[in-house]
Amino acid sequence: MKLSAKTLSGVLHGLNRNSCDWGWQGLLAYGCQNLVVIIDPATVQVVQCLDKHKGYVVKLKWSRENYHHDVANPYSLSLASADHNGRILVWDVSTAAVKCDFSDSSKPVADMEWLSQQDASHHLLVVLHPPYSFVLWNVTTGTKLWKKSYTETLNSVSFNPFDSSKLAFLGADCILFVDDFSVFKCPSSNGRKFYVSTPSSSLSQSQSSERLAEKRPSKTALSKRMSNILVGETNKKSQEDEVVALNECLQLAYHQACRDHMILVYPREILILDLAINQTVGIIPLERTASPFLQVLPLCQRDVMLCLHESGCVTVRVRRRTNKSPLTPAAWELPDDATPPVSLDVTYDLRGQSDALRVTRCSKVYGITCSPITEQKVALVMSDGRTLFWELKTWDHQGASRYQDNTPLYTPGPTLAQGDSPLPDYDLTTQLNLFSSDPQPRLTLCDLIECTQTFSMDTPAPEGRHGVQLKFVLTGMLTGVAAPPLVVRMCPPLTTKNWAHYKPLLALGAPSGVIQVYNASSGELTREFSIHTSAIKGIEWVSLHSFISHAFIPTGNSTLGKNDICLTDIRTGRTVAVRANREDESPVDTIKMSYLKQYLVLLFKDRPFELWDVRSCTLLRQMPKHFPLVTALEWSPSHHSKSVKKSPVSDVTSLTNLCTELNTNSSVTSSTTSLDPSTRPGCQTSAPPGPTREHFVFTDADSLLYHFVVEGSVIKDGSKIPPDGSMGSITCIVWKGETLVLGDADGNLNLWDLRARVSRAVPTHRGAVKKLRFAPGRGNMMLLVLYGDGADVWDTRELEPIFCPHILPPKASLTLKCLLQHQPWNQHYELCIEETEENADICQLVKEQLDIIDSDLKAYLPQCQFGTAQRCLLTARLFGDEMDVTFWTVAVHYLRAEKACPHTKEESVSHSQSQGDLFIPTTPVKDSGGDLVSLEDEDRSRSWSFIKDRPLEARFDILCDSLTFQKQEMGRLNLHDSKRATYEQTCQCVENLILLGQADRAVQLLLETEADNNNYYVDSLRACLVASIRSSGASQSTIKLVATNLIANGRLSEGVQQLCLIDKGLDACRYLQTYGHWRRAAWLAKVSLGWRECQEVLRRWVDHLISPQVNQQSLAVLVLLSIGQFVRVIELLLQMRHIDRAALFVEACQEFQLLDSSAQTSALVETVFHDYARSLLQLGHRTAAEYYSAHAGVKGQQLLKEIASAYNTN
Repeated sequence: MKLSAKTLSGVLHGLNRNSCDWGWQGLLAYGCQNLVVIIDPATVQVVQCLDKHKGYVVKLKWSRENYHHDVANPYSLSLASADHNGRILVWDVSTAAVKCDFSDSSKPVADMEWLSQQDASHHLLVVLHPPYSFVLWNVTTGTKLWKKSYTETLNSVSFNPFDSSKLAFLGADCILFVDDFSVFKCPSSNGRKFYVSTPSSSLSQSQSSERLAEKRPSKTALSKRMSNILVGETNKKSQEDEVVALNECLQLAYHQACRDHMILVYPREILILDLAINQTVGIIPLERTASPFLQVLPLCQRDVMLCLHESGCVTVRVRRRTNKSPLTPAAWELPDDATPPVSLDVTYDLRGQSDALRVTRCSKVYGITCSPITEQKVALVMSDGRTLFWELKTWDHQGASRYQDNTPLYTPGPTLAQGDSPLPDYDLTTQLNLFSSDPQPRLTLCDLIECTQTFSMDTPAPEGRHGVQLKFVLTGMLTGVAAPPLVVRMCPPLTTKNWAHYKPLLALGAPSGVIQVYNASSGELTREFSIHTSAIKGIEWVSLHSFISHAFIPTGNSTLGKNDICLTDIRTGRTVAVRANREDESPVDTIKMSYLKQYLVLLFKDRPFELWDVRSCTLLRQMPKHFPLVTALEWSPSHHSKSVKKSPVSDVTSLTNLCTELNTNSSVTSSTTSLDPSTRPGCQTSAPPGPTREHFVFTDADSLLYHFVVEGSVIKDGSKIPPDGSMGSITCIVWKGETLVLGDADGNLNLWDLRARVSRAVPTHRGAVKKLRFAPGRGNMMLLVLYGDGADVWDTRELEPIFCPHILPPKASLTLKCLLQHQPWNQHYELCIEETEENADICQLVKEQLDIIDSDLKAYLPQCQFGTAQRCLLTARLFGDEMDVTFWTVAVHYLRAEKACPHTKEESVSHSQSQGDLFIPTTPVKDSGGDLVSLEDEDRSRSWSFIKDRPLEARFDILCDSLTFQKQEMGRLNLHDSKRATYEQTCQCVENLILLGQADRAVQLLLETEADNNNYYVDSLRACLVASIRSSGASQSTIKLVATNLIANGRLSEGVQQLCLIDKGLDACRYLQTYGHWRRAAWLAKVSLGWRECQEVLRRWVDHLISPQVNQQSLAVLVLLSIGQFVRVIELLLQMRHIDRAALFVEACQEFQLLDSSAQTSALVETVFHDYARSLLQLGHRTAAEYYSAHAGVKGQQLLKEIASAYNTN
């Protein structure tokens, strides 16, 4: 399991009531504030805490496990939770990840259920959104399958466990029954409304709600009706029926063990309704002195109810078959549908009860749930964060009359015992161990008691069974964090000396005076001490096994009182009082423990501090009354364990010298003296015997900094440092390593770096700083700053600058990019920028970014092998420009390819023909082993062959060169051939083999068609056709005619195959393009056509891509690059207004000498340079603009005049 961040749950919110569930997965989940807490009941520990909710959790439901588990549907920990904002999360608890997040309204979810009675519905969740919306969700996709809105306000829903199409809603004043529920469509009807009415205990359907409003029930009528039912009276129906309002109903639920039975829970009674006859068939009344009902859990293994009461006790009520009237033995054997000799109402006997809890205003029962697997384990969730686990046990019934109320239940009976005679028909050769001496474990409710419908209370003990009684046993309790406000303190950190026995203990002090000690690693409560009688004000750890705590007990109405300070050993619980028998005094505000746990300082609210020796609990010094009050204090960490070996004098001297120089310059721009050499890590001297010298600093109300040195019983006053002018009243100090940080009431931080001898002030603009804490760990200088409205995390070290053009102003980032890509206006390429009036606002930013660039890259940029194109590619990668990276990668590749081998534009074909008397094309064939070079061009090409680039990666797909693309497609086709499993896959392979010229393999696959296949005859004829094509003109014309007819009649694929068989690939591509299969045509051209034909097909594709209907001009540019149409690339870039890219590509082509000198091309280049010069001028690059204007012909000369005129005017 992937655990999320450990969270210690505490007091619940009122909206968390009833938000608990025990799943089939064996885990318990409950809502605590906005958290979802997962508990393992077996070990009684928190295993997960989910914290993605923004609102208070109101409902929780574990997913059901009633589906077949396999690889496609494995076991999982899926949990649905809803908060009061209407947001529903579906969790994968094992990874603490949210699988789905959805909502329908912003109101709290009233109820929700996982569907469980259909094979393919385990991913469906139905949610009741107030006031009357019922929604079915698919949690896999988070989609809403349907939504049904009713006309009544609905509070809860219950599904009929015996009929998945039926469910019932509990409304404000009625019960709404729906009998057409389906996952495939929304319920069509609005349901049927029913009301509980009349002393005859019938359930009558009302025609209007006015009648209900007119006749409100009274408690006396309800009691009378309940009494009449209990005694079995059958009075006639009165003329005016009294309707029982349902606004007092706490719960509605279908009975889990009896078909068509429904349970209505009221505070003082439980009604059992039989929906088959619309009549109340039983009432469970509550004794007058008993605690009211809160919730009922109907069980299914036995006809048993678990009832939760307001007092926190849980009662178990078991169904009995008969009334107290004794029946004849013959009546025991009556079937359930037989007419009994006397009235047989549904009756439940109280068979067990747990101990009542101490329920207070701050400790109430918020929920109950039981294990669906065993139905004998119950969990109670309390409002104070406690979770109690009760288990139902049996104990032997003590002898009593079978007619008394404590008559026993009976066990299911023992198994066959060892030594018993085998049954007459028992086969002794079988391997079943029927007569094992090992008893069957009693793990579930059905293992504890016999079926409740079999025996009545007056039945004699059945043979082989014995009477038992039920009782609840408290098996576990998980305590939550006490109610806030809390005092929290972590134990000393892990070191190399204590790692063997270290435990990460966390002490929490509560307002009640209780101190809880948690294991921060497991979240387990290890100790709980009731030490003080008032609220805990502070805790400080003295060691890994003891802490000192303080509380204040006021006396009368004055601000004075008793300070209760205690030292507690958590191993033994022994507590020692410190400063006992003191008179009324000012309360202790803070206790500050030294780093070596030798001394502590007591800071009082209205009086000077006291210094104590922790080991002997003796007072070392009490400051005089005129001494200034302390606002913040911190012990120095420089005398921690390793510093004990240093010379004690040198450290004091260094700090004193530092304070002296700081005293001479309150602005603290540089701090003073270097440390004495003897204090450095390499210079260690033996430590003197006795206590180790430690020192601390503190500030007063005037922000004056004091320094004190403590050694044993000797206390020395150090220097005083005046406040920094930018700081206000100091509220807290924190010290770690060589860094001292002060926070003030104005939200400013003052960071002192004692090693670098500097100090700097940082305004946070967040208000007063309440607390400062350094993160643990050597070298970890992360600082947590707590404000009144939140917290910040700072790194006290100077931030290292990063290269990120995205955070620069647009002008600065574009200037930086221009400098990196190309600098033809400079005599030498250099990464520097000259500050001018035009770029004064961005010059410093650009310089900082240039300085950060990797030195190796800066050294390579001026001397890039492939000039401007490669430099632009490197710049694009440096900037993270995805489009530029793609363009320049393709551009560099084809610029190098064109320079290395321009003759690749000559005719060639990529067919690899198989042997045989097939039609042989007249065009030359490309050798699959490499590029063929004509003999007459070999000498001319050899001089530039070294510049040829490696093939493009497969991700560029159709942009790769033809030979590379053909090899890739052949490899993919071979893979498909080896994996084909269906006839359709075979047909696809045949088509591609024909298009790629692999006729022999195509014939083999066609001949593999089974004789019972409907296409067997056609495939046989196709195989003959492919194998027998000859080079005669008559066969070509015939096949071409057939192909044309096929295409005209909608058989495009078959017609294209026929054309490829006779080497009419260009015609095939044209047909594909005509019918809108542009990518398929480009694919076919790449794998089957020569250079010129392929170029023609791709040019037509480019025209299609740049059309307004398609508008894929960027792809069109890349396609033009792949076919060497560089001039057309420039034209399209200019049309797209990618002026900088067009200009740089022109320069790259000129460097490779790949642009012709025609007048049309020259005019195009001049236009590009002219537009680029104007764009550079807008960025303030006058020199660069003048350079490109000079190369822009007549228009450029005119622009030069404009530039000169503009700058001369300025």
